[in-house]
Amino acid sequence: MLAHRKQKLAIVMFIIFGTAVAVGLVLVALEEGINVFYTPTEVSAGDVPAGQNFRVGGMVKTGSLKTEGLDGAEVNFITTDFCNDVVVSYSGPLPDLFREGQGVVADGFIDEAGIFRANQILAKHDENYMSAEVKASLDAAEGQDAEVCRQ
Repeated sequence: MLAHRKQKLAIVMFIIFGTAVAVGLVLVALEEGINVFYTPTEVSAGDVPAGQNFRVGGMVKTGSLKTEGLDGAEVNFITTDFCNDVVVSYSGPLPDLFREGQGVVADGFIDEAGIFRANQILAKHDENYMSAEVKASLDAAEGQDAEVCRQ
C-alpha cells in the first residue's frame, strides 16, 4: 500500500474512532442526567423500573405531613394526584413554600419497602402550574370521573 493511502486510512480511522468515543460519552452523560417524571398513579401501577432515579409530582395530601428526629430533619408525607398516593420520605431542609395542599415535585427513588426516598424536594410557587398528567388527574378527581383515575 502506498504511503499517502496509509496516511488517509489512518486519518479516516482516527475520525471514526473519535466520533464513536464522542457519541458514547454524550450517551452516558444523557443517561445520567435524564430525570423522568411520573404521577402517583403511574408509580402505584408499578410503571417505574426498579432502582431508577425519577421524579414524582402531585399535591401534598392534607394531614399527611409528619416530622421526626431532631429539629424535624426527617419529613414524611403523602403526595397524591387524588387517584393514588405515594408515601415520600425526605431528610433535609424543606423549601419555604412547601406545605400541605400545595404542589410538590420530589426527586429520588423507591426503596425495598415501597417508600419513595427523596433526594430533593421542589415546591411549586403557583398551584396553577403543573404537568399535564397531574392536571388531568386533579380534574378527574374534582369531576368524580373515576375512569381517568383507572388509566
